[in-house]
Amino acid sequence: MNKKLQTAARVGALFVLSTGLALADDGAAANWGPGIGAGLAVGLAALGGSFGQGRTASAALEGMARNPEAAGKLQTPMVLGLVFTETLTLFAFAIAFLLTSK
Repeated sequence: MNKKLQTAARVGALFVLSTGLALADDGAAANWGPGIGAGLAVGLAALGGSFGQGRTASAALEGMARNPEAAGKLQTPMVLGLVFTETLTLFAFAIAFLLTSK
């Protein structure tokens, strides 16, 4: 395994393990399911959202570089795409919050 993948695995494991402990109630038996689900939901949403936003910005900037006159026409759809991608990430965060509050 390369070094970046090992580091990512360690951070992911630490995040998943610490989420359940943070949600435990005063020494009662901890229900790890919602904590792990919420941690995975937020992590995967952030990962997917960042890849989507990167692709959106990359494609728009490439289009602007190839045709500078179309920059004004490309900017609005690019910003809308970024907003929709970020909204999906925030929805995942809200659902994860609702999972942990039950």
